[in-house]
Amino acid sequence: MRNIVFLHPDLGIGGAERLVVDAAVGLQSLGHKVIIFTSHCDPKHCFDEARDGTLDVRVRGDSIFPPSVLGRFSILCAILRQLHLVLQVFLSGELSALDPEVFFLDQLSACVPLLRLLYSRRTRVLFYCHFPDKLLATRKSLVRRLYRIPFDWLEAWTTGLADALVVNSRFTASVFHEAFPGLRGRRPEVVYPCVDTKEVLGKKTVGDEKVEIADGGGFGGGDKKVALSINRFEKKKDVGLAIRAFAGLTEKEREEARLVVAGEFIVALAHSTCFSSGCGLTARAPWTDIRTTTEKGGYDPRVQENVVYHKELVSLADSLGLKSATTNNFITSLSVPADINVLFLLSIPTSLKSSLLSTAMLLVYTPSHEHFGIVPLEAMLSGTPVLAASNGGPLETILDGKTGWLRPPNAVQQWTAVMRDVIFERPAGELRAMAKAGREHVQREFSEQKMAERLDREVEKMFEAPRQRAFTGVDIGKFVLGVGISVGVAAWGIVRVWGG
Repeated sequence: MRNIVFLHPDLGIGGAERLVVDAAVGLQSLGHKVIIFTSHCDPKHCFDEARDGTLDVRVRGDSIFPPSVLGRFSILCAILRQLHLVLQVFLSGELSALDPEVFFLDQLSACVPLLRLLYSRRTRVLFYCHFPDKLLATRKSLVRRLYRIPFDWLEAWTTGLADALVVNSRFTASVFHEAFPGLRGRRPEVVYPCVDTKEVLGKKTVGDEKVEIADGGGFGGGDKKVALSINRFEKKKDVGLAIRAFAGLTEKEREEARLVVAGEFIVALAHSTCFSSGCGLTARAPWTDIRTTTEKGGYDPRVQENVVYHKELVSLADSLGLKSATTNNFITSLSVPADINVLFLLSIPTSLKSSLLSTAMLLVYTPSHEHFGIVPLEAMLSGTPVLAASNGGPLETILDGKTGWLRPPNAVQQWTAVMRDVIFERPAGELRAMAKAGREHVQREFSEQKMAERLDREVEKMFEAPRQRAFTGVDIGKFVLGVGISVGVAAWGIVRVWGG
């Protein structure tokens, strides 16, 4: 068994943080000794395992560099905080006392050269790439493009120094080589994120004769059948596709059904802004976003995109002759008139999300080129089939015709046809079979145990394969130069912003 040290920027609540916690718990369950170092972990805003003693979580490197400067430059601050964390635990002797054999990094690869320099012979470094940061960053102006140059170079170079590269899907693996053409000789391995398969979401029982096809409950106005969309209110999620597909049903069919559009209560927004739009000169501090999104859910009235896109969706429904209503919580949703075709639930807590999934007849998952996508797994685990775009992560999670359907995002009529089939035409026995197949598929391929086994296999492969090339004085020079240029560019940006 190995001594494994995790290094994570901010152990809050989000998709990346959920994966890190699951990975740590899974490897620990296999007998490895696991310690997590992070620059920030608020007990009020983290997953249970990070605060209840399940995991050994230690906060270090939080005393010199702030998460942002003037509410911006989050990527530079994140890099400096990570380097501070590593140096602090090394110089204090705390890290050496743990005798690390494996470093598990995600999101940020900046400290890989430092780890190679300090522990070049004894340890291996595994880097988990959720998605290349350089593909997430915005570059709408010349200033932003110039600002990103040293960070993009630093990301590519430091990522290539890791002993093992792991990604969350084959789709991410394909874009990895587009982002880092200099690493075409490296083939990232795929380790899928997992869902909690120990508990079936909601109250639906699947896989036996006790299955009852849900009628929508309160969300459907009592007797309406529900098609469900769960996503953040962001234009890239293409929720309008679900509305257009629902509008394609006949008037009589729409009277018997309802489309529920729910804002996903998750802090993935914070993760995406942390190293995407948050990487530019106008970045909002990602740690502020984490706190905000945890409280507000998938719709935050202070985020302009959320507000504007919700209004666009309401206008779209109106233009298609659909009556819509918007509610902020479950209680107010129960009083929505029966003739409402589209119900917007701005934000949903986990408990309501489970109920929605268990009562819906179909999950309509509209994002295109999604990196992975956890919601379809949660839906299949609850016994709800999924209709998703035939690209990106869903190609790897949904078995077309067996646990759901994959359709081109520009073929609205095909999406309407699937809705009609599931809600009105397909025999209950076939839906029961799909519910059973979906749950078994998730338990077989996306369980915590499966993820832990895959990670364990990647850890051992690092020690079986030859080490990545030796770390030289030239590399040290590159590292110092790269960080120095990044700091210089950021300093120029600060002066430019401060000066108006």
